[in-house]
Amino acid sequence: MSAYAVAVGRDFEPDPADPLGYSLFKEYERVIFESIVTSFGLDGIIQDQHGGDVDTVLNVRKIGEGEGKDPLMTYKNAKNETAYANRGEYKIIANKYHSDKRYREKIKAAKNDFNNNGVWLQDGYVEGNKLTPNHKTTALSEGRKAELDHKISTESIHNDAGRVLAGLNGIELANDPSNLIFTNAALNLNMKNRSADEYISWCEANPDEVNYRGVKGEPLPEDVKEKIRSEYAKAKKIYDHKINVAYYTSKKFWKDTASASAKLGAKMGIRQALGFVFTEVWFCVREEFMSVPSPFDLEDFVNSIGKGIRRGFQQAREKYSELISKLSDGAVSGVISSLTTTFTNIFVTLGKSTIKIIRQTWASIVQAARILLLNPEGLPFGERMRAVAKLIATGASIVVGTLVSELLEASVIGSIPEVGDIVTTFCGSMVTGIMTCTLLYFIDRSEICNKLVDKLNAIDGEVGYFTQYAELFNEYYKDLEKIDIAGFEKEVHAYEAVTAKLSEDMSADELKSELYAILKIMDIKLPWNGDLGAHMRNKNGTLCFE
Repeated sequence: MSAYAVAVGRDFEPDPADPLGYSLFKEYERVIFESIVTSFGLDGIIQDQHGGDVDTVLNVRKIGEGEGKDPLMTYKNAKNETAYANRGEYKIIANKYHSDKRYREKIKAAKNDFNNNGVWLQDGYVEGNKLTPNHKTTALSEGRKAELDHKISTESIHNDAGRVLAGLNGIELANDPSNLIFTNAALNLNMKNRSADEYISWCEANPDEVNYRGVKGEPLPEDVKEKIRSEYAKAKKIYDHKINVAYYTSKKFWKDTASASAKLGAKMGIRQALGFVFTEVWFCVREEFMSVPSPFDLEDFVNSIGKGIRRGFQQAREKYSELISKLSDGAVSGVISSLTTTFTNIFVTLGKSTIKIIRQTWASIVQAARILLLNPEGLPFGERMRAVAKLIATGASIVVGTLVSELLEASVIGSIPEVGDIVTTFCGSMVTGIMTCTLLYFIDRSEICNKLVDKLNAIDGEVGYFTQYAELFNEYYKDLEKIDIAGFEKEVHAYEAVTAKLSEDMSADELKSELYAILKIMDIKLPWNGDLGAHMRNKNGTLCFE
């Protein structure tokens, strides 16, 4: 949808001499062309998937039919789908869940305490209900017989797509101490393999069948409901934590994430680059066609198209740096958007339209960041902010266009076979394009925007002034670093000693003698030879300083 919209975010420079309507019409013409290309070609390069491109625990649990399932959800990795299909039927291995060593030892320990020490078990769900683990005691009703219950049923654990995705053993998870609780046999049988909420709902729908302590038809008390819910929630929290840690730290998840990011990055880069090339080719073809003299024959028409195509590709090659920029920006935004959607789908399922909005938004953000941080064209600050504003406007237009496509897709138009997808995509592209052109025209021609840009450019000029002086000070500092500080200090001390000596009270002869001594110590050669008086009386005498 935004192959042109993103590109025009920087390149749209309307001619101030053109009438408003004409200038807008020229840009709308470009948008219509790009919309058609996008609808029938470029947008097909990237196939956004419901729930993203990587399997998550949340999403695989929604695959299938029935309550709580999502009919649009599918596996993204065929190996994960195969693993779930090969998990085996629960009926075949159900006895393994109840013959696990930890399960049997917990029951054995309870029996020993009861038989040897007379320790009764407390019902984990029904407060005050004492239980016996000795099932040979026939005098007691089912409401007093103890059974070890799996808070999360063994069947639901075995068939949990999230568990299979994480590659964890169902028997080990089911018989973890956090998932085991003693309750009376009547309630355990009544709950079957239902979850806490499912069982409570079933009790409300079937009051005559409720049996939570051996008395059939007795309503399930609120405190028992709350206890069942809380115990299930505690077990489920631990269970889900184990699955999430196992899967999201696995090589499988990160391999799929890296692969999905790389693929989307490559596709986005290619899409951006192709949009740039196709636009160049189309308008070169149009210019060549418009220059053909009238009347013309078929040969002139074909030649003009061929010449336009060649010139378009040539122009695209000449704009090599811009083409590479489109490719790299698309690749970076594709990688980031893929990572964003993958990690978001860990917590909430994203639809195709939302994923598309994220992808297009990142495309705008990456280009804006490049302009702000790298400033490849050397724009002043105000113009940089104008370019960023264009990209933000473009991103907003894309979001609106995507929402329009989604609304049309849910309408009667979207349900038309073959044509529905094309029409919805085209309309969304048109809305995006028209909004983009209008907003960009405002940003370029608005008096308020231009005044703001001038102000920011002025600030940039002042900053440049101080930057220049900072560079000069930096160079001066480098020169100061070259000074021999130790030698300089030695010279200063020597001159201080000379000054102190000359400041003493002495006669002319003593001063003369002292000066000669100082010159000798400091290795300063005299500019004359012999006596100074005789030299000065010599008319041909000269002073020679070295």
